[in-house]
Amino acid sequence: MKDSRSDAAIQFFPGKDEKVIPEIRLTRSKDGKTGQALFTFKEPDALLDEKFKEIKGMFLIDTEGELTTRDVNIRKSNGKYSAIEARYSWKSDIDFNRFMRFANRYAEAYGLGYSES
Repeated sequence: MKDSRSDAAIQFFPGKDEKVIPEIRLTRSKDGKTGQALFTFKEPDALLDEKFKEIKGMFLIDTEGELTTRDVNIRKSNGKYSAIEARYSWKSDIDFNRFMRFANRYAEAYGLGYSES
């Protein structure tokens, strides 16, 4: 279930949209067919949930459905859980294009832009 105010959301727990906006870095292979997006959430709301150690995935939800990754790590800094890193990978142009449609909806919903570096 997604938040009714937007066309795209990220969740770590079903039905609970993550409000902290992540930094997202994209990398692609030279032929452009495979790649990954690394999401870094600094001090996300999901870490406030008493069951945060049970996070098993990140769910990218939009009007087309849901993209899922199980490649999620909770990071500690100075003895305190402080960030979540998640990696979403694709293996085809179709998968990449689907991810980009999600990314565009998410950016539009939260008033975000992007920069190339």
